[in-house]
Amino acid sequence: MPEFPYARLRRFPDVEAPNLQAWDATDELLVAAALADAGERRIDGSAIAVIGDGYGALTLPLIAAGFTGVRVHQDLVTGRRALARNAEEVGLAGFAPHELDAGLLDGVRLVLLQLAKGLAELEEISDAIARWAAPEVVLLAGGRVKHMTLAQNEVLGRCFERVQPQRAERKSRLIVASVPLAVRADPPFPVSSTHAEFGLTLCAHGGAFAGDRVDIGTRVLLGVMRERAAELTALAGRDGFTAVDLGCGTGALAASLALAAPAARIIATDRSAAAVRSARATMEANGVADRVTVTLDDAGSEIPDGSVDLVLLNPPFHLGASVHEGAGRRLIDAAARMLRPGGEVWTVFNSHLDHRRALAAAVGETEQLTRTPKFTVTRSVWR
Repeated sequence: MPEFPYARLRRFPDVEAPNLQAWDATDELLVAAALADAGERRIDGSAIAVIGDGYGALTLPLIAAGFTGVRVHQDLVTGRRALARNAEEVGLAGFAPHELDAGLLDGVRLVLLQLAKGLAELEEISDAIARWAAPEVVLLAGGRVKHMTLAQNEVLGRCFERVQPQRAERKSRLIVASVPLAVRADPPFPVSSTHAEFGLTLCAHGGAFAGDRVDIGTRVLLGVMRERAAELTALAGRDGFTAVDLGCGTGALAASLALAAPAARIIATDRSAAAVRSARATMEANGVADRVTVTLDDAGSEIPDGSVDLVLLNPPFHLGASVHEGAGRRLIDAAARMLRPGGEVWTVFNSHLDHRRALAAAVGETEQLTRTPKFTVTRSVWR
């Protein structure tokens, strides 16, 4: 069998840079182990599920080896779009996208997993496999050694009788889990917490950033929104007012604005499916689901140019395990694109980042509203 052309895979439309590539040694180890297991147990592609494939480096080599019908779940919409593009580039088809649900795992005998970066996300995935996959399912989970912990083994051990870490190769390691244990009647996610100081209930699935907590950056921006409620109310009084919570996470900013401005039209959007599921649950919990539209999208690409009066933005500064400002800059550029004349962007960011300069260049005049030892909040007005 010819070697799969990993070097032809791209991250696009995700951020691309010299230090970021579309595959790693973990992908190659997982594929090799999967091909060996599927051959030994005579598993066809329809009984294989792939979870956490970044850009197609797990799914496409399996299809190239003849395993068509593979089921795939990717949390990020950028990963979904990259997989589709890479499949076209290398001339392959035959995979079926799914959410993290029974349709992904029903009857599955082999699961490939790029280990989730958070334990809560791993817990939700492990529970789903034990809940819906075939009793003889084998989970092949892999990651870079520097990011792996014993706590991951413990999480897997709550859902599988056998958890067997393998020897490290090329700075990556596989864990083989089998014999799923009985799970409780109700899935463990979403979880929820009420935050009385903000009058909010937050709900979270395992892969949502910060879980059902209010992360410290969002906490600072929520405080500014409360202090400047009169200014927000005046802005929300414009004809046809529309606001966007860009990179909404669990939806704290969108829900807070919806409670403060009942007549506002609000869109909460994120590229993470776990975040979108969480935000929808948050809107339900706060009684604003009929006034906030939650969408899965990449940097608000489906929002028309020049259609928005207010963008609330708490941009990330990591891409996976790498520190990189590219994701935040993409959202700043997206916010500028969607603003109407006179529209505003309220942004919170780590104070050491140069986002204020980027906001001034992309949007327009930018003023500092508050600054803490760690975070800065600015308001930018579209010129």
